[in-house]
Amino acid sequence: MAPHPSPRSEKGDYPWWLVALAIIGIILAIVIVTNGIYAQVFQTVVNGVWVTVFVTVVAFALATALGLGIALLGLSDSVVLRQISRFYIEVNRGIPMLVLLFYVAFVGAPGIVAAYNFLIAPLVKAGAAEPILVRDLSLMWRAIIALMIGYSSFIAEVFRAGIQSVDHGQIEAAKALGLSRYHRFRLVVFPQAIKVIFPPLSNDFVSMVKDSSLVSVLGVSDITQMGKVYASGSFRFFETYSIVTYIYLILTIGLSLALRRVEMRMRRTRGR
Repeated sequence: MAPHPSPRSEKGDYPWWLVALAIIGIILAIVIVTNGIYAQVFQTVVNGVWVTVFVTVVAFALATALGLGIALLGLSDSVVLRQISRFYIEVNRGIPMLVLLFYVAFVGAPGIVAAYNFLIAPLVKAGAAEPILVRDLSLMWRAIIALMIGYSSFIAEVFRAGIQSVDHGQIEAAKALGLSRYHRFRLVVFPQAIKVIFPPLSNDFVSMVKDSSLVSVLGVSDITQMGKVYASGSFRFFETYSIVTYIYLILTIGLSLALRRVEMRMRRTRGR
């Protein structure tokens, strides 16, 4: 069983930084309520919160699924699959997220549409389907695809490290019990690996909340884009970007605290 922290260490680790941030946050909330200009900015910028949340959640869910698949390819017995996995990871990790966003939006999207139309060409001739245009693939989904591709390479490495951290002896014992490869992974490997995977995976989730602001370069109406449009029209840059910063801090710090609580519960369970 893991040793309990002493009262002295608990007192030393008291989150005074969080208290200070909470006080600042309350003061800013009062300013927003009482000041007409800040209230107007807030009402405009907050309209982009749901877009930011949607882009982040969907892109991260897709990136996690793709990253797990890439990690499993990298751990397979086939050298070809391992090399494909490594190629995918190294290429995507070497491309800046903003460049990847532009590439997917303006190069990848037309390619996807062209490939789709090529595949359904027989159906189009038969009158059973209609070809799609590049504009039919919205900029929001292009941004989601770019974030999914970019983050999946980092998440794949997180999964790989977590899976490889499981004691090989337990895997051999599961083989001796006659468990299939799928059941060994689901019942033995993954439940233990997730405790190692969760902390860096949660950090990637918080990072994606921040990187989702990059979608504003495509005109997607997230928090940053709403602030950019308001500031360019009103020239109130200080008030606007103070509010934008305030909202992002609420999202990222609130999410970090929630994920940290989940991590602590997992540690207690592991200690038992």
